[in-house]
Amino acid sequence: MTIIKINAITVPADNGDELARRFAARAGAVDDAPGFEGFELLQPTDDRSTWLVITRWADEESFQAWSTSPAFAHGHRSEAPQDGKPTARPVGVSSELWSYAVAGGSNS
Repeated sequence: MTIIKINAITVPADNGDELARRFAARAGAVDDAPGFEGFELLQPTDDRSTWLVITRWADEESFQAWSTSPAFAHGHRSEAPQDGKPTARPVGVSSELWSYAVAGGSNS
């Protein structure tokens, strides 16, 4: 049964472009993880400040295996300083992980 993991990240308005850039730089990094089915980064289009990172997994075990893997740790580390610039700071001020199972919907 597919499970959905949603990371709800509160991002100040002036940090949204940087969040999108960081995700774009890591595009495809999770694609080969066993049980991974898909990914979306949702940007708010209203006055909300919460971005949603939605991933789909074949089962909870697949998600847990990825979230404890070296690849996960590598992708979620702080960016290293480059050319004398300081370490990049987090763009979000908080995040919350939500977990769902698909209970219905349509295929169209």
